[in-house]
Amino acid sequence: MSTRARNLDAYRTFWSAFTHPDSAAQRHAVADFFAPGADFNASHPINDLSGAASITSGFLTPLLDAFEGLYFRPDIQIGGTGYDGADWVSGMGHLVGTFRKPWCGIAPTDKLVTIRLGDFHRMENGQAIESFVYLDIPELLIQIGRYPLPLPQGTTTQVFGPATHDGLQGDASDPERSAQTYQIMTDMLAGLATKDEAWRPYWHPNMMWYGPASFGRFVGIEEFQKFQVPFEAAFEGWGGGMSPHTPTKHFTRFADGDYSCIGGWPSLQGTHAKPYLGFEPTGVTTRFRVCDWYRLEGDKIIENWVFVDIPDALLQWGYDMIAEAAKI
Repeated sequence: MSTRARNLDAYRTFWSAFTHPDSAAQRHAVADFFAPGADFNASHPINDLSGAASITSGFLTPLLDAFEGLYFRPDIQIGGTGYDGADWVSGMGHLVGTFRKPWCGIAPTDKLVTIRLGDFHRMENGQAIESFVYLDIPELLIQIGRYPLPLPQGTTTQVFGPATHDGLQGDASDPERSAQTYQIMTDMLAGLATKDEAWRPYWHPNMMWYGPASFGRFVGIEEFQKFQVPFEAAFEGWGGGMSPHTPTKHFTRFADGDYSCIGGWPSLQGTHAKPYLGFEPTGVTTRFRVCDWYRLEGDKIIENWVFVDIPDALLQWGYDMIAEAAKI
């Protein structure tokens, strides 16, 4: 079995324990998947944890206590070797459950909710030694009517999985296709925040952009442009990810067949120089925890799933979104 296949098998086994309520199976899954001293980073207000016991008590147990019948529905699960030679698994999907008890200070609704989740795990010897978990908490707040900011520019409807229904990669992918996918992604990223919008040729005209709920979702390259250009313009010195000009970097970039992904903790940074999300300029150099998954059709990106830890970004501006939502 290849390293990629072994890592994906461990990753899928972990999440499969969260298909039905079974606390013993879930404890075993955490102990098996995470190395004893694993570093675990999750969106604000969870943030940094260390080791399987801390991951259970600080992340999983509060979720399982708050959301009755919680289970995970995966849409993408891929694996590969990152640009720095490390082995990774990554995926995206939804946690689903009935919101019975408070979570992160947010009052329950006694109704079914979904929480969009994306994760990355750096693997050694079949276990995760470093993890990054992105949660779209603003999407949950919008669902339950407790979003404390004006509604976003784009729609906040449910995010779909891949239109091709092939995001759960199992068989070995074609190395040449993976390399092509990776190159298209990195060439596109190099064109972001350019005056001539050099990113455009890499996107399908009818692409789908599934952004974080605070930004919204868009179909078509022209609708995406109406979001992307003002977003970049609101920040001076915009950069990161692959840029040599900022300290913010991707912790990984890799491709697996038609799919590719990037993540950074933080990934992007820029100085807040124009109004954005209803906030007047703060002058704060803001660092964004961001991740993306891309699906290619031929040589064009046709679907893009994006997470941005908006509560963490706003906290840098002196605004605690979670605390404000808890008051509603």
